[in-house]
Parts: sequence; structure tokens; C-alpha cells
Amino acid sequence: MSSSNPISHDSHDQARRHAVELLYRAFSDHDPDLMDLAVTADWDDIPLAPGQGPGPEGLKPIIRSVVEALPDVHIAVHDILLSDDRAAVRAEITGTHRGPLFGIAATGRKVSFRIHEFHEFEGTRIKRTWHLEDWFGLFLQLGAFPAFGND
Repeated sequence: MSSSNPISHDSHDQARRHAVELLYRAFSDHDPDLMDLAVTADWDDIPLAPGQGPGPEGLKPIIRSVVEALPDVHIAVHDILLSDDRAAVRAEITGTHRGPLFGIAATGRKVSFRIHEFHEFEGTRIKRTWHLEDWFGLFLQLGAFPAFGND
């Protein structure tokens, strides 16, 4: 192993960590276009949010709606664990509910809920994301649950 390999590996890890951080900054910085720097054009988000389309373009309207609902939204990344081609993330979303969210009218309440995500990379961009948000905890804080259709 040459002495340049660890530096290359560290640089690759830094680029992947940066991609993960950009994904969350897209929300915190109110800049959905950061998604284009973080993920591949065919990024797969599992599961899709209600009404979400595929790829980075599919998440951009979701980011805008979250920013509208929580104008002070911030995602604090607590842990990023990197492996060869994946990253695990433990983070927390905070904000003040000032606009409609999933059909729930603004409550003015400050909220905080956890997210756990796993990202798979292609090169230095995120190719696929599996995620789990504590929506139940959020809805309890809001004192309301979204209406479910009877389709």
C-alpha cells in the first residue's frame, strides 16, 4: 500500500461526508438546489413522502413545503458513520410550526423530532437513501394528526 492511499481515502470520505451534510443543509439553508450537489440525478429516496416525485427534483417541493411550515427549520446532524459505500446518520429536525404541514394548520409550537437515515454512495454523491422520521412524535407535539383519505 502506498503512502498516498490513506490521503486519497480520507479525501473520498470527506467528499462523501460533505454530500451528506449538503443534503441536510438544503433544508436548514432553505436552498433545495443544494440537492443537486449532494445526490445523483437518479437518486432513490425510500420511502417517498406523499406526493414526492423521483430524484432530487422530487424532493425540492417537499423541502419548500417544510420551510414554509417551519420557517426556522434546522437539521442538527448528531452522528455520521461512514463505511465503504454507505453512511448512517442520526439527526434532529427542529423548528416552529408557522405554516400548514401535512394539512395541519399552523400551531405556533416549537417542535423537535428525530430522523435516522442510511445513504448509499455512487462515487462521492448519494445514490440511495433509506430514512425513518419520528412523524408520530412530531404530530403528538402539534396536537394533531393529518387527515387520512378514504380512497
